[in-house]
Amino acid sequence: MQVRGYLKLSIVAALATIALKTAAWWWTGSVGLLSDALESFVNLAAATFGLWMVTVAARPADEGHPFGHAKAEYFSSGFEALLILGAAFGIGWAAVARLMEPAPIEQVGLGIALSIASSVINGGLAFAMLRASREHHSIALEADARHLMTDVYTSIGVIVGVLLVSLTGWLWLDPLMALLVAANITREAASLLRRSADGLMDHALDADEQRAIEDVLRSLDVDGVQVNDLRTRRAGAQRFCELHLHVPASWTIARAMRQRERLAASLLAAVPRLRVTIELLPVGEEPLAQREPLQDMR
Repeated sequence: MQVRGYLKLSIVAALATIALKTAAWWWTGSVGLLSDALESFVNLAAATFGLWMVTVAARPADEGHPFGHAKAEYFSSGFEALLILGAAFGIGWAAVARLMEPAPIEQVGLGIALSIASSVINGGLAFAMLRASREHHSIALEADARHLMTDVYTSIGVIVGVLLVSLTGWLWLDPLMALLVAANITREAASLLRRSADGLMDHALDADEQRAIEDVLRSLDVDGVQVNDLRTRRAGAQRFCELHLHVPASWTIARAMRQRERLAASLLAAVPRLRVTIELLPVGEEPLAQREPLQDMR
């Protein structure tokens, strides 16, 4: 299944969990379950926006966007983080109000059953989406999956709070658990915002991908050929790699081109979805904007 297919499933799951959790809150009156239901609305908005951004990211390069639209995915995760922050504020507001005026919880068993059902839906989908996000290198899919998993942990916390209230009669435990929920999803929002900003600022490839590229360059064993000035960056699912390939000045252009094609093919085999740009230069020559060379690479 492709990324858009998983996000469509996420929209369906969000609608289902909204219905289940809202019913659980309606029957119990638990502000903790209300906080859980509010976060499901965030899931729905985030999945819908994520589907839109993934659709934009899949568009081919055009005259105005020669490197494609892959960075649109980072807007999805950033938007989701802002929605989570809004939900956290609403949850906190309701929890403080309930602390000031405690109210009993009713129909505990039914409310918990509905919350558990929604958690099973979210947990199963989140697990599948996390695996797919690694396969497709999609930060939008990963952000939605991690948010769903946070929703599962939140539901577990709320369920524990409701059970404790029913066992102890301490009504303040319910709004306290809601405040903990708000704090937890605020932490998740901060992490998503950081990663979104990081991606928009052309961050280098992950350590494993960087190492795979460097291993290919170090294995290059052609007399008189050198490589330097390696730079990498990522944009959504796309990976970019730029470097200088120095060949002896006595080589013909055809020979130099064949060497560049062989090197590019090896890099593509090492890192999927990599876009390679290799600038050919004579040995001993550098562009005016010289940068630090890679160490011990030949």
